Amino acid sequence: LAGSTGKTGAAVLTCQGAMRAGAGLVTLGIPESLNPIVEIKLTEVMTEPLPESPPGFLGTLAIEKIIALTEKKNALALGPGVSTNDGTVELVHRVVKEVNIPVVIDADGLNALARDVNILKEARAPIVLTPHPGEMARLMNASAAEIQNDRIEISRRFAQEYNVYLVLKGFRTIIADPYGNIWINPTGNPGMATAGMGDVLTGMLSSFIAQGFGIMDAAKLAVFSHGLAGDSIASERGEIGLLATDVIERIPVVLNELRNR
Repeated sequence: LAGSTGKTGAAVLTCQGAMRAGAGLVTLGIPESLNPIVEIKLTEVMTEPLPESPPGFLGTLAIEKIIALTEKKNALALGPGVSTNDGTVELVHRVVKEVNIPVVIDADGLNALARDVNILKEARAPIVLTPHPGEMARLMNASAAEIQNDRIEISRRFAQEYNVYLVLKGFRTIIADPYGNIWINPTGNPGMATAGMGDVLTGMLSSFIAQGFGIMDAAKLAVFSHGLAGDSIASERGEIGLLATDVIERIPVVLNELRNR
């Protein structure tokens, strides 16, 4: 579930990240008026036009169709580019409470949760959150500086308190599980701090979960290989001008390299 007026690119990048990470089938739930745009951009991805309110934005009119769709899926990516109007916020809350498959939440989905983070305690299925420090600060009603000053312990405590898996992005991305375990990622570079990189990661992580990886293994593989793809490109032509679409094209290369090690 991704995209809204002005933010169809986020939806496209998420889907492409999922496909390049090995998902056999990706379906994009998109506001129905935006469907023609993404159908032109996405050749290999199926689309599901959803009821919108207001035009160009997902709201609670779509919830029944979304629930029905997820019954036939293995994982759900929620949030890239969906916006934070009131109807979308309510939709995000209901998805968290009513969907029965693992949900990876990023971007505007996280901003919606920040309105009432305790909704996470009502989740039926595993939840993975992928905030950058600013989004994490909103979730915790803190400042980004406070988050950055204690990244490991904040991640650990939050994951335990809300029974979620947390991927706190940034230099040395941190992954925390609900049981107090922490993993620190060694890959990635400053050139990856560009628009759309998080959308690609969300697609990859959702893809690995759908392929049957455990949640923590999926998170570790997604974060590591995402950063490795960026490092591979940077080693060839530098960090300046590194785009999310560059990383998407490199994903299969690094995954095959990892498989053959």
